[in-house]
Amino acid sequence: MSTHSKIPSGLGARRDKTYQEDEHDTYKLQGKLKEPTVCPTCGAVFHKGRWTWEAKPAAGAHETLCPACHRIHDKYPKGLVTIKGPFKDTQEEQLIGIVKNTEEKEKKEHPLSRIMAIESRPEGLVISTTDTHLPRRIGEGLKQAYHGELQLHYDQDEQFIRVTWTN
Repeated sequence: MSTHSKIPSGLGARRDKTYQEDEHDTYKLQGKLKEPTVCPTCGAVFHKGRWTWEAKPAAGAHETLCPACHRIHDKYPKGLVTIKGPFKDTQEEQLIGIVKNTEEKEKKEHPLSRIMAIESRPEGLVISTTDTHLPRRIGEGLKQAYHGELQLHYDQDEQFIRVTWTN
């Protein structure tokens, strides 16, 4: 006689389950916005489920801060680029030019990809951004233009990126 036949049906079965915890991002919209919705700060328009640079609707548009303006207001970046090395001291203007050109290209297609601040700190020139894609593109642009060493570090669950470019 096997031990399975002595256990009434369902008693030995595990009932606990593991649940995937929801990703918590304060800046991500929790529900759908009414359309059209306009960001009063930057003028981006939420239309067909995404933020775009469309013309502001004539009347009847709802207003709310877009996630990028919300992050800028709270000074809470989603990515950092640090430019290190003696090259940054002699060519700072050109480096900032590449950074701003990269932002302009990215921002045309993705209104939530923006530079929050460019600061000169003891560790180097530090650029904070509102998303995780722009820092990587800035780092790749610097590496393509001036070579050097590029390091990418994504924090847990890819919710924050640190990019370091050294030349």
